[in-house]
Amino acid sequence: MAEPLGIGGAPVTSASVTVPGGVSYVVPALEEARAIVHTLEALRALCGADDEIIVVDGGSGDATARLAALWANRVLFAPRGRALQMNAGAARARGRYLVFVHADTHLGPDFVRALADAAARGTSWAYASIALDARGATFSAIAHGIDLRARVTGIVTGDQVLVVRRDVFVALGGFPAVPLMEDVLFSRRARRLGSPVRLHARALTSARRWRAGGVLRTVFSFWVFRLAHAFGVPPERLARHYRPVRT
Repeated sequence: MAEPLGIGGAPVTSASVTVPGGVSYVVPALEEARAIVHTLEALRALCGADDEIIVVDGGSGDATARLAALWANRVLFAPRGRALQMNAGAARARGRYLVFVHADTHLGPDFVRALADAAARGTSWAYASIALDARGATFSAIAHGIDLRARVTGIVTGDQVLVVRRDVFVALGGFPAVPLMEDVLFSRRARRLGSPVRLHARALTSARRWRAGGVLRTVFSFWVFRLAHAFGVPPERLARHYRPVRT
């Protein structure tokens, strides 16, 4: 028997653990035809009856939107830029929790239980433990460093899967409409509510940026961007020197 289809032709699945009030997975995407299906397939396996997947396309010239429509409950279109795209998705979301997932990041079956446990404690914002999809001590060290930074500073970046209760997201004004560093700026606002909760779940993120640019060069460039931003260089100026990697 064929698998039943939900909104947008997405397969309907059942989750053994659910989050009261539902979860809205918001996925900003741009030219992500190579990665989007794997990401959405993993999210669909997590979805219960009250959950949804919202993909927000920023004007892709490839098949991103068409492929997303096979798996997502809703595909929206917004001006290019993760902040604008994620805000557009959040505005249409109905779940109690918003989970912002990059198009090259995969969540496993442990995520829903971890979020349900955090929700039962009234968690307002959280993030997942990050792992990179590349073997070796170097990539493990990078992932550990990203996790350690979040624990020490309370700053969560998008590849760690930012989780925010929807009422909190609205109260904080959503992501600032900047072309870069929107996750850092949002984290600074959210820290006023307390430190983010580290979920006992793994987010497997693509190591494509480190592969494309080289590990040392990429790590160095990340720190240059963050230090420049910390010293007052506006995100608009930093964005001129930022080169996304989607291969």
